[in-house]
Amino acid sequence: MTTATPTLSSSSSADVAAQRRAAVDQALNDVRAIAATQPFDRAVLARITARLEQLASHTALFTRADFPPPAITEGVGASTRYRLNPGDGDDGVALYLNSINPGKTSIPHNHTTWATIVAVEGQEENRVYRRTDDGSDPAVARLELDREVTVQPGTSIGFLADDLHSIHVIGEQPTLHFHLYGRPLETLSQRIGVNLATGAVVNYNATQMKPSQVAA
Repeated sequence: MTTATPTLSSSSSADVAAQRRAAVDQALNDVRAIAATQPFDRAVLARITARLEQLASHTALFTRADFPPPAITEGVGASTRYRLNPGDGDDGVALYLNSINPGKTSIPHNHTTWATIVAVEGQEENRVYRRTDDGSDPAVARLELDREVTVQPGTSIGFLADDLHSIHVIGEQPTLHFHLYGRPLETLSQRIGVNLATGAVVNYNATQMKPSQVAA
């Protein structure tokens, strides 16, 4: 398995973009090979996360100048999600770089596929929940907080398909965080979100998600 990432050799925007695409392609090829391991469990997820951390260490390829956050700072518009492998379409893994302003939050949600979050820069608090109900009512989910993890350079987090978490961007600078999924977010139409106060379940993609942008 190849794990070396191309060394940044030129400051021109075209060269940086080409080197970034090559690094992303190489990393995702490695991820696909790891993800093919059966059974897929948290140990496999940890190996995928470690490979993505290698990519994140090449900070010159992923800068805020190339992946700016939105100008507005509140609500859904406080984040911009850049798809880094748009050429793969809906087939298999999808890698995004999230550029999010401080103060952005989400409701608890699942992914219906595996996922991992790795930081290039910035801090994102992840609150991980456990369900306390039996799941018999599809319109209601009762959650309690299990743990909190602040994703930042050197600290990552991974999720299996049914894990539930919420994000809370903290600190004073926008994030640049990789979000990698077993399938593209746009295809995950059965994801749920949960209102913590009432337990009401909503379709997360339909009510909470805005479109991704395509990276250069």
